[in-house]
Amino acid sequence: MKEYPVLGNKDTRSGFGDGLTELGKSNPKVVALCADLTGSLKMNQFENDNPERFFQVGIAEANMIGIAAGLTIGGKIPFTGTFANFSTSRVYDQIRQSVAYSNKNVKICASHAGLTLGEDGATHQVLEDIGMMKMLPHMTVINPCDYNQTKAATIAIADHVGPVYLRFGRPKMPIFISENTPFVIGKALLLNEGTDVTIVATGHLVWPAIEAGKALAEKGISAEIINIHTIKPLDEEAILKSVAKTGCIVSAEEHQIAGGLGESIAQVLSRNNPLPQEFVAVNDSFGESGSPAELMEKYGLDTPNIIAAAEKVITRK
Repeated sequence: MKEYPVLGNKDTRSGFGDGLTELGKSNPKVVALCADLTGSLKMNQFENDNPERFFQVGIAEANMIGIAAGLTIGGKIPFTGTFANFSTSRVYDQIRQSVAYSNKNVKICASHAGLTLGEDGATHQVLEDIGMMKMLPHMTVINPCDYNQTKAATIAIADHVGPVYLRFGRPKMPIFISENTPFVIGKALLLNEGTDVTIVATGHLVWPAIEAGKALAEKGISAEIINIHTIKPLDEEAILKSVAKTGCIVSAEEHQIAGGLGESIAQVLSRNNPLPQEFVAVNDSFGESGSPAELMEKYGLDTPNIIAAAEKVITRK
């Protein structure tokens, strides 16, 4: 099992903020809009550096999306920022009609996604956003795994022409992806080669997948681990190449089973190479208030559950 030393601990939202700060210096077309959550989204430095390119719209998320769509007509590259729940559920009509339908070059940047939002509870812990966004034509959906990858993704999406949904989170997480690792939209990142089971993970579940791979190796099980940072377009080639070798797959995500990464993978398998699959995801439930670690354990989104899913799917080959 390949080793991934922890390079530090930092929240992925800081990766977004630092990436946006770099874009402020390198790309004069980039503008930023925020719905009254500048500190939470780590957009302060961009605002300080570029006050004429930052727009605080207040608690008016739908208006923010409309303004962003309009700014693209003048050649700007708008990055909108608010919590993931407000970035999707609250403004879905505006995104569908004003951004996706006309293929506007808006970057919808969403923090505090999933159960790891923690104590704010079920009303804020959006777990269906990936499904909502991936169903929209023209929309690219990205869910990076750590600080470095989030920073790289933020910078990369500025060069991508078309709407993007960039999802990241609140808690500090291990940094294990090198800052020099290229971020290529739509290309999965192979973290470990294996022969017995494929584990594909996204976002905050990538590090637990690596830990699961170590534990499985100690049991004599060789796990191939893939970081799927881009959920749409999905790297179907990487998935099919891996399962052709291992014969089974586990998907792991901080999202509902319905509509998430696992569902997308199941569609790929059903069309090309039907094989056993197990899902590590929230099973048709809202979250609740609690610490991130407690919630991830209670809802089955942790290393032991990935290990159990791997062991189970191997028996189904």
